[in-house]
Amino acid sequence: MSIQKPKGTQDLLPGEVEKWQYVEAKARELCERFNYREIRTPMFEHTELFQRGVGETTDIVEKEMYTFMDKGDRSISLRPEGTAGVVRAYVENKLYGEPDVSKLYYTGPMFRYEQPQAGRYRQFHQFGIEAFGSVDPSIDAEVIALGYTFYKELGLKEVTVELNSVGNPAVRAAYREHIQKFFAPVKDKLCKDCQSRYDRNPMRILDCKIDQKYCEGAPTIVEHLDEECSTHFQAVQDYLTAMDIPFRLNPRLVRGLDYYTHTAFEYKAGGIGAIDTIGGGGRYNGLVGQIAGGGNDQPGVGFGLGMERILLVLQAQGVDIPGVKPLDVYLVGLGEAAERETVKLLQGLRLAGLRAERDYLGRKIKAKMKSADRYNAAYVAILGDDELASGEITVKAMATGEQETVRLDAFTESMQSRIRHV
Repeated sequence: MSIQKPKGTQDLLPGEVEKWQYVEAKARELCERFNYREIRTPMFEHTELFQRGVGETTDIVEKEMYTFMDKGDRSISLRPEGTAGVVRAYVENKLYGEPDVSKLYYTGPMFRYEQPQAGRYRQFHQFGIEAFGSVDPSIDAEVIALGYTFYKELGLKEVTVELNSVGNPAVRAAYREHIQKFFAPVKDKLCKDCQSRYDRNPMRILDCKIDQKYCEGAPTIVEHLDEECSTHFQAVQDYLTAMDIPFRLNPRLVRGLDYYTHTAFEYKAGGIGAIDTIGGGGRYNGLVGQIAGGGNDQPGVGFGLGMERILLVLQAQGVDIPGVKPLDVYLVGLGEAAERETVKLLQGLRLAGLRAERDYLGRKIKAKMKSADRYNAAYVAILGDDELASGEITVKAMATGEQETVRLDAFTESMQSRIRHV
């Protein structure tokens, strides 16, 4: 029996991976415009980082992390999300004020042990941004705007933002009593997870898909915000309105991570059924100090967007994104000496920036021309021993069938000129 890929993983094959490259390139280009710089962190970290940063009562830490003991008897976990690792790198490398507000972005694989489903894998990929050093609500709005712009420029339709405030620690402590009082009469009817959350993190009951029927009429945290939180939340809404970013308030939005404060948000997309969340994030004042062990705390805000979910939505909505790029030139050699010369010509074309290919299987000219068709080559350049002796090569435009003889010493320049005008 042959070895197959592990459950919940996927092979990104030629023809599909080009779509990933296109989406990733859009993310990088957009981050440059918004002045975010790339950071790359390890795919595994000390388990304590996620326990301290993500939260020990979250489903991620309790159920979904890939954790193991290494040969030094240290507990190591594959990263289940991007923020904790970026915060750790920010603290460890003292990026405070680099150069003003530290604005960073990342892309890469994350790992969670959960039941695979459409757009959700055990190894999945995220594009995320993090901004450190400012409590200004305008940067909350900027983060939300970057994600929204990313989706819109990819061509996604019916994208909206759901927005809530989860307050600060003092607000949440007071709200905890209200939410526990509300759920007390139905505590024994809640699912097993929510019965555990009732004592440890009752606010997360609102996020449970199973117990939504018991959440009707639950007090909202927005009703209990203090003046500071209310002012911040209103300012975020005002900035989004000024930037024409559509949003709707969702008082039950709490997100699945413990580190959020103030702003919490999710992106929704139409046309893909019930599972319509395609990304989300929020503010996390206090997380830097927590991961620093009580050291120099800095406010932060960011998001994480699932790449698999983005590509699924693009497909579901019928958005056409570039796939495999066609070849510029396919070289055909006829005869032993001509075949050897095509190797040299091929290298010259590639060094000149053209996408070029030749046959490596010693096939007849008919098979070579079929290969050029499969590559969707713009031009085929045919070199026989006779043409080689006269210092010429035949260039055929595949779209029109027109042929022209070109001097070998001007071949590369001629092809550059033709491709520029295609």
